[in-house]
Amino acid sequence: MNAPVPSRRVGPGASVLALGRLKAGAMNKTETAYSRHLEGLRRAGTVAWFMFEAVKLRLADNTFYSPDFAVMRADGAIEMHEVKGHWSDDARVKIKVAASLFPFRFVAIRALPKSKGGGWEVEEF
Repeated sequence: MNAPVPSRRVGPGASVLALGRLKAGAMNKTETAYSRHLEGLRRAGTVAWFMFEAVKLRLADNTFYSPDFAVMRADGAIEMHEVKGHWSDDARVKIKVAASLFPFRFVAIRALPKSKGGGWEVEEF
């Protein structure tokens, strides 16, 4: 006998999370590729340390921002890297607020398509 299939709510009151969303601590494909890039920089001596979802910053009451990567450069400077394929308004506001409150360099990283040469586009906040 097959186990029953859980029902999914649709319409008003249904979950607003995207289907296939990864649980906390799991990297998507773009984050995984960027992690490999950071590891290459670490081996080259440009980056001293990095960790995925290592920091949770309080922006206001009940409002937090967790950058994708905390990165320590070889010179000791700490940076917060946010890897995005697409920017929502909420995410852009949070990184701008975090940049105004905390003494770290905040950068957004976007993978460039191979048709544009590949690599990473960096936007500083």
